[in-house]
Amino acid sequence: MVRVLRPLPVDSLKLLVFDLDGTLIDSAQDLCNSVNATLVHFGRMPLPDAIIAGYIGNGALMLVRRALAHDGKGDADEALLAEAHRYFLDYYREHKLDYTYAYDGVLEALTALRSMHDAPGAATRIMAVLTNKPVRPARAICEALGLAPYFMNIYGGNSFQTKKPDPEGLFALMQEASALPAETVMIGDSQVDIETARNAGAWSVGCTFGLSPESLHLLPPDVLVDSPADWTSLLTPPMLLTGPAAPGL
Repeated sequence: MVRVLRPLPVDSLKLLVFDLDGTLIDSAQDLCNSVNATLVHFGRMPLPDAIIAGYIGNGALMLVRRALAHDGKGDADEALLAEAHRYFLDYYREHKLDYTYAYDGVLEALTALRSMHDAPGAATRIMAVLTNKPVRPARAICEALGLAPYFMNIYGGNSFQTKKPDPEGLFALMQEASALPAETVMIGDSQVDIETARNAGAWSVGCTFGLSPESLHLLPPDVLVDSPADWTSLLTPPMLLTGPAAPGL
């Protein structure tokens, strides 16, 4: 289902930017397992998956920081945090594809969106990924799951000096695609993605099937969707839905 709070200028959109975790892929189990492996390694109690899932979205360092602080003792000292962060990254690199998969309908939706480029009268569109996950595992996951060929570029949380919701990465993609903010839409499952779009002056689509749908109520997107299939109907220009007018009409 598509719920429109503010209509998108579908005909003029040039750049579609997707979040990764909770938008294109369900990576929650591998992230939770990696966090708990880190906690146990450093003598902490493991946490329920539901709690860890609520900590996902602001990058690996913040994920580890929040998990370490969950016992109520406050933030870990910087030396411990740095060591735990390194351990988490090493563990996650080895286990990033144990249970991670692309959501049902993602590949079909991306294929449909890409095919619109070749339709008569359709504007050229570019797709990209902007995630707070470190860029190397992000690209490796996209390659393994067959997602990478759809995207102009895949940027991660360490691709720039800042992470989402700072708009630096989104601005970089706009420049590469020669797209204005008004011609760009950010598609993601969390408040972080919606705030990134707002900070860049771009449009936003919130995915309620992701890892942090409750956060979308804190900062509503322009449009809410319940499945990847909704991307196709939402982002198809009206002329492609109705077809060209018959001659003489």
